[in-house]
Amino acid sequence: MDTDLDFLFLSEPEMIEAGVTDIVRCIDVMEETLVLLSQGDYMMAGENHDSHGAMVTFPEIPVHAGMPADGPDRRFMAMPAYLGGRFGTTGVKWYGSNAENKKKGLPRSIHLFTLNDTDTGAPLAVMSGNLLSAYRTGAVPNVGVKHLAREDVTTLAIIGPGVMARTTAEGVLALRPGITTVKVKGRGAASAQRFAEELAAKHPQLSSVVVVDTVEDAVRDAGVVISAPTTAAEGSSGFPLIKEEWIAPGALLLLPAAAAFEDDFLVGRARKVVDYLGLYDTWAEEYGTEAYEQIGIVGSHFIDLVNEGRMERSSIHQIGDIVSGKAPGRTSDDEIILYSVGGMPVEDVAWGTELYAAAKEKGIGTSLNIWAAPALA
Repeated sequence: MDTDLDFLFLSEPEMIEAGVTDIVRCIDVMEETLVLLSQGDYMMAGENHDSHGAMVTFPEIPVHAGMPADGPDRRFMAMPAYLGGRFGTTGVKWYGSNAENKKKGLPRSIHLFTLNDTDTGAPLAVMSGNLLSAYRTGAVPNVGVKHLAREDVTTLAIIGPGVMARTTAEGVLALRPGITTVKVKGRGAASAQRFAEELAAKHPQLSSVVVVDTVEDAVRDAGVVISAPTTAAEGSSGFPLIKEEWIAPGALLLLPAAAAFEDDFLVGRARKVVDYLGLYDTWAEEYGTEAYEQIGIVGSHFIDLVNEGRMERSSIHQIGDIVSGKAPGRTSDDEIILYSVGGMPVEDVAWGTELYAAAKEKGIGTSLNIWAAPALA
């Protein structure tokens, strides 16, 4: 019996070489993933197998020497999952996060992803995870663009210019090449201007990339809107409020981060789509009525409205069901669609599996040996 055990290590440059930044390919893989989710061919953490992951946070005032104090985005998180279909692999994304990292020239979160053989549990690969996470995060909203955005979109609005908005916008511009105008609304004028300049340089087909002063300025006339700001510490009162009268007929709103809407619009007139309902049900179990306030994802507020008896659960559709034809896509040119995206570890498993296969095929990465034979078996 051959007990020799190796795994593949992939650095960030090697992940790039394997194709991690190929947003169009990633969108296709996320499309597959979301259909498998809607079919139930997956497992995530928790008793109901739908948990986003397990998180370590810190007290505001630690009593032990050396223990970190709580702060913006100060946490550690492990996000494990199994995904079926052609993937059939299991993995975990592990990261530490601290907003203070930016002062050190580091990303806010630093990710590592481990991919495992589902049968033996043996590691197949250990990968640099920042680009893996960033591109799958940008790809999932774009499954909505692929199936729900109007073909004649010419204007994109971005609220909260950051890494999440950057990869999401990259996908939007690839799928809807008729977009010529981008409007950017950030918290700081300097950072928003830098984002706009970088976007214009990367996408020369754009004729206008402008920084605007208000959420209203950004949203008006935009056929696709990305809302991706950092969740406000004060909760929904600090989320960007997007009023119905500002939204263009037929607009698709991509909501992978904080956003707020008036309840009568959500209940009565908005088309509501989510990545996967089980995620929001689990957040409701874990956080109660504070899920939306703490996490900021508007799908949690959809569930609040259902639980309050103000809205029918059947009015919320899963994108995987839309892709597979079990639920309707866009029903009219004027329909306004809100697409809530929470992010799930099955997405990291899918993209990680795809890149592992590409790396093996191309001979990318470093093979590391764990043992020739285990000392204990």
